[in-house]
Amino acid sequence: MNERVVEVNALPPLRFAEAGGLARAEYLRFAELADTLTEADWERPTECAPWTVRLLVAHVLGSVEANASPREMLRQMRHGLRGLTVDVDPVSAVQVEHRQHLGPAELTTRLRTAIPSAVRWRSRWSRLAGGLPLRIGAPLHETWRLRYLVDVIYTRDVWMHRVDVCRATGREVALRADHDGRIIADVVAEWARRHGAPFTLTLDGPAGGRFLRGDGGPALELDAVEFCRILSGRSTGDGLLATPVPF
Repeated sequence: MNERVVEVNALPPLRFAEAGGLARAEYLRFAELADTLTEADWERPTECAPWTVRLLVAHVLGSVEANASPREMLRQMRHGLRGLTVDVDPVSAVQVEHRQHLGPAELTTRLRTAIPSAVRWRSRWSRLAGGLPLRIGAPLHETWRLRYLVDVIYTRDVWMHRVDVCRATGREVALRADHDGRIIADVVAEWARRHGAPFTLTLDGPAGGRFLRGDGGPALELDAVEFCRILSGRSTGDGLLATPVPF
């Protein structure tokens, strides 16, 4: 854990080169994890019911392949369009539906094949059209800028699903301060913006740190990964920890 206290208002947002580097690294780390799974691991249930590990990897593959191909992205998005709003769950469902027949070897091979193009296209969308508004429907009901989706959310989603796979298969989550710590710090910064209250937060573990906003708020301490699980809705929290953050 980084012992330096970070003022969250000073944390820079993830943009362009840094976002692209984190995206590539997280894709590769997810692929490396998938390569280690046993035959039994692939059929284990996950916290993303009703998905097994194999179906969860199919979802991640669908997202990566959408990012690697504008045509595939549009095809998937059509399933979630409700007027000018995109509902997230139908898009995830079609990603799984069209890949649920794939075995482990096909899933991992296609994942690694799509990663380079996915990173390139995400960077292009961020640079060329990052300011475009995107209306997100159920279950979030928010309006995002496109760069937030491609620079932040897609990486968070894969990161959290790597945690899901580790928990489902009894593995330790591989964590590094420079990679996972940066992703988690960005989550902290957004969580702070969303609730707007003062706090002191200590996140334990290799990717944790100490964060501060204002004076007089509650002092919170918990595991860094568990903090993200709570904000994503996978576990429950109260007080400021009841403020959700999109993953």
